[in-house]
Amino acid sequence: MNAVLVIGATGTTGGRTAARLAAAGHRVKAASRRGTAVRAAESVAFDWYDPTTHAAALEGADRVYLLPPLGETDPAAVMLPFLDRARDAGVRRAVLLSSSAIPEGGPAVGAVHRALPELFPEWAVLRPCWFMQNFTGDHAHARSIREKGVVLSATGDGRVGFVDAEDIAAVAVRALTDTEAPGTDLVLTGPETLSYDDVAALFAEVAGRSVVHRRVSYEELSARLTEQVPPEFAALLAGLDRAIAGGAEDRVTDTVLRVTGRPPRTLRAHLEDALRTA
Repeated sequence: MNAVLVIGATGTTGGRTAARLAAAGHRVKAASRRGTAVRAAESVAFDWYDPTTHAAALEGADRVYLLPPLGETDPAAVMLPFLDRARDAGVRRAVLLSSSAIPEGGPAVGAVHRALPELFPEWAVLRPCWFMQNFTGDHAHARSIREKGVVLSATGDGRVGFVDAEDIAAVAVRALTDTEAPGTDLVLTGPETLSYDDVAALFAEVAGRSVVHRRVSYEELSARLTEQVPPEFAALLAGLDRAIAGGAEDRVTDTVLRVTGRPPRTLRAHLEDALRTA
């Protein structure tokens, strides 16, 4: 049985996608830099920057879930040589994780999005909005909320259709395994748009403690991020907040319902579950 190669199989969406595929009886090759064991899957070491890891990861796979290299400002330069190799190795379907903020041909992974249809006969690009897990996992927002009761952003009053990573994974599985691939990009959102003020208030209500949204400028956020990531990537991230402030993410789509047959989860439901099991 041919396998589905899941790159980033220990990450927020990759881990959930690998688990759902395995539970449905698919053969899964779970790729991560350390080859970390993943339940019910074949674990394999994979590093975007180490081509010696690529052949073993691709062996026996005809479908691949693509998580771009984190923090890379030019992912096309890193990913396209691997995708050429994947096609030559027999991969026929590729599902790429992008972002609702990055259109085809846009910056960063947008160039990979543009190239995908010419590389593979079956393809899809998932463009999820911001993850709900950013407030409950290992993201800087989640750490700041836990440690300081503060979520910091340059989003102003902008609203976002936050989406649960479980819903992203559910769509990814369908895109990887349905008889016909979507052959398009899929913008994924939750059922409602919320401002960061709304998120802080909802988190405070569910958690029963003070949580506030601290508003900063684009320049202040970019300077703060530069302490953690390269300046060009910091500017890109801060620019996404500025786009939110301008209304770029104030939308909801019916994609999760249309693809999976069930409505997307609300942020309240996610927070209640996450805080109950924390």
